Amino acid sequence: MASFKEITSADIKTTKSFLNQLVDIIQEDVSGSSTRKTYQVFVTGGVGPGVTSSLFQTIYDQNFDLQTANPVFDLTIGLFSGSNAVTASSTGVDSNGKVLFPSSSLMMREKVANYRQFAQLLLGDSNAAFYSPFSKYVAATDQTEDRAATDVIDSAMFVCFKRLFSRDEIKRETFAMKFFTSASHSPYPGGAATDTQLPNLAQTSESGSAIFTDVGSSTNLERSFGGSVGNIVNAANTSENVGLMFYDQGTAIFNLNRIISGSQHVSGVISAMNSLGPSGIPVGKTLIGSSDLGVSSNPKAKFIPDLMVSASIDDIINHLASCRFSSGSNTAMTFQNLTAINSTLIFCRKTADEFNYSSNPTYVDPDDNRIRVIEVGQQDVQRAFCFVTTVGLYDASDNLLAIAKLSRPVEFNNEKDITIRVRLDF
Repeated sequence: MASFKEITSADIKTTKSFLNQLVDIIQEDVSGSSTRKTYQVFVTGGVGPGVTSSLFQTIYDQNFDLQTANPVFDLTIGLFSGSNAVTASSTGVDSNGKVLFPSSSLMMREKVANYRQFAQLLLGDSNAAFYSPFSKYVAATDQTEDRAATDVIDSAMFVCFKRLFSRDEIKRETFAMKFFTSASHSPYPGGAATDTQLPNLAQTSESGSAIFTDVGSSTNLERSFGGSVGNIVNAANTSENVGLMFYDQGTAIFNLNRIISGSQHVSGVISAMNSLGPSGIPVGKTLIGSSDLGVSSNPKAKFIPDLMVSASIDDIINHLASCRFSSGSNTAMTFQNLTAINSTLIFCRKTADEFNYSSNPTYVDPDDNRIRVIEVGQQDVQRAFCFVTTVGLYDASDNLLAIAKLSRPVEFNNEKDITIRVRLDF
């Protein structure tokens, strides 16, 4: 039968190691219509055919219809309830405390609810605002200084990486994102001196790209309700804070007022509660800004706040994903993740006089009851030895819990002290 030996607490050690994996997300995955999935869980009623929109969109690493497709991250936007975009467009509050908005706005309560949900998850307070740099939020919480209004993330873009890619956390100072701060400036095809231009809401940007990164976050280790936090800055000017990275949650928050030219005029077609659209505009759609399709009621509309207030979440995400990340095989986002590996090391120690006999029934010749590894007539000269291939781990009741296989057989004899290390990772 097999030989047994008790393992003491001195033979057991615990340790932790980390595994890094580089994640590279290309532009086409973000901008492509076949890799970006909408869910359409919001439906309006009232005027016209109504508006159907998602509350977020999921970006996949390939066509999401394929079984091999993996969701990489969710993309959505949100508005802080105390921002000018919300307060200026609100028409009041009803008797139940519900904030009211005019029909020219769309999904305002949903945009505010998105922001509140992330604030509750990451800050522990649904009424709180995100600030970049994060130290402004900490300082005001400690009441040591006031936060500047310009540091508030009023209009936010949320990027939530899936657990498959973010793993246990995102490694500090490895995140980078290429983003086009300016929308397309393609001129009106007629070339005439006019304010109109091609709709830039659905045109891929070709200039004004910037790199946003969390460089420098290792020198200022900050934590929040949602875990460790780092500031995302403009790589060309690291003193310009543009967002936050919550490493444990795998969530990046960007200040849209700083990563896009919000004052730039916007033009294009968006969803709206219209039963009769402008000339050439389908029912259920409306025109924002001024373009070759016509002129809206607000020809000087801007990306912020006009688009953020008037467009559905799907329309805004479609613009950000398809235009601001551009298209192609270049990298749109990259980072390294961290996988924590907790290990238990069990040292199985064999002294010179132990485990030199095999439990294999063929170890002994049944005819003369001789150990086969000892030659005939050499019983008093040669010593028994064996080759070990397996180590079994048992509990106190002799129940087999785990089996460790050696990569190759190891010889045990009375001239060797051997220690076999068994590693259990979880």
